[in-house]
Amino acid sequence: MERIYLLEDDDSIRKLVIYALSNQGYEAVGFERPTDFWKAMEGRQPTLVLLDIMLPEEDGLSILQKLRSSAATKKLPVIMLTAKNTEYDRVVGLDSGADDFISKPFGMMELVARVRAVLRRTEQDQTTGDYQMGELFVSPQRHVVKVGEKDVALTNKEFELLCLLLEHQGMAMTRDAIMDGVWGQEFSRENRTLDVHVRTLRTKLGQAGSYIETVRGVGYKIGGAP
Repeated sequence: MERIYLLEDDDSIRKLVIYALSNQGYEAVGFERPTDFWKAMEGRQPTLVLLDIMLPEEDGLSILQKLRSSAATKKLPVIMLTAKNTEYDRVVGLDSGADDFISKPFGMMELVARVRAVLRRTEQDQTTGDYQMGELFVSPQRHVVKVGEKDVALTNKEFELLCLLLEHQGMAMTRDAIMDGVWGQEFSRENRTLDVHVRTLRTKLGQAGSYIETVRGVGYKIGGAP
């Protein structure tokens, strides 16, 4: 069942959208605040996100930019919801990486139709973003990691780290570049966070853990030259 996350602080709209999506066979989960949304994103990721722009704590465009900057979620389909209806707001939302833009008030049938359209486009492109390296299979879009026929459960940061290395397959990435791509520029470079995550990632991947190579004096890479 396709899982949809809705981040909307208006209680009545949130309940109505969740009800409409659930009736159409989707597993819909609503969040009032960004903190709750981010906490849920640490676990199983959704198939699509419905994201309001005007939110408490953090605005929707900022959240969208964070999703697009992460290797694990940069291709996650996002539909923006907003009461604003100017051409400028639409351009900003779409240029920031939104897959669609729906202005309030909107009808539930229109919303469901837009969701279906975005999911269809995603399914058509889904296999192009998958990675296969020996026994290792990774689907960033579906948040799936397999070694042979065995599913591998990773934390969100472990998954982001793996996807980032695969995105740059065959290239030696510096420690700073990896830290920026997974933890952000504000994160301290003085601790051993990266090394700990690489070690646990190798362990969880088992025989495929050897694909992650240490490049002395530089950082890490995965796989040989393309």
